[in-house]
Amino acid sequence: MYEVLSGIVGSTAYGLAHAGSDVDRLGMFAVRTEELHGLRRPVESHVTTAPDRTWHEAAKWCRLALNCNPTASELAWLPDELYEVRTELGDELIGLRTGLLSSRAVRGSYLGYATQQFRKLQTRDRTDTRSRTQGAKHARHLVRLLEQGVRLHETGELRVRLTDPERVRELGERIADHPDLAVPLLADAEQRFDRPGVLPDTPDEPAVEDWLRRLRRAHLPAPAQPQERDPRGARNTGQRAGITG
Repeated sequence: MYEVLSGIVGSTAYGLAHAGSDVDRLGMFAVRTEELHGLRRPVESHVTTAPDRTWHEAAKWCRLALNCNPTASELAWLPDELYEVRTELGDELIGLRTGLLSSRAVRGSYLGYATQQFRKLQTRDRTDTRSRTQGAKHARHLVRLLEQGVRLHETGELRVRLTDPERVRELGERIADHPDLAVPLLADAEQRFDRPGVLPDTPDEPAVEDWLRRLRRAHLPAPAQPQERDPRGARNTGQRAGITG
């Protein structure tokens, strides 16, 4: 496994971390190219919870990012100080990040995931203290996803670190207690997504495909060196033809 790009994501990256927050890490790796030629595909994701780390194989990460998956996409938009591994090919991918975007995918992903958080808020048990804590987390995700998604639609930039994390935290607490407060936020975001934005209709898949093929070539095994032969035609391996001992 070859590390291509990795960094700190989640609440630390958003500016929402507190003293007890976990540190989440996200990374991309490449398998040896020859492993792609076998009967079975190599494992494309590795997830652990202690520590909290998620690693995606390069092709899978590209597919997620081309669908504008909010969590995976963050890896190409982190503040510089949050990267822990940046290879040359990783830097090239960061340079291609705007080509991964498309208007339909951004709308579907960010608005879709925010709506999922809203449904979780509506169905949770409000009498359960632990459920209340989880509800506040869902609410913060909802507010963050709407802010990031609308900004991405309107400016073409994914700002991972929130402009006003305290406002997001406070609003999340209120929405956790009163989920209906999220209804106008969702409606406003939907209206803004309906207006023309700056993103193209489709992503630049050829550029991403070219990058991935160059990554595969970089991890091909070195070509085997031809073995020397003695003047009589036998391979120079310490044994002559016909001699076995």
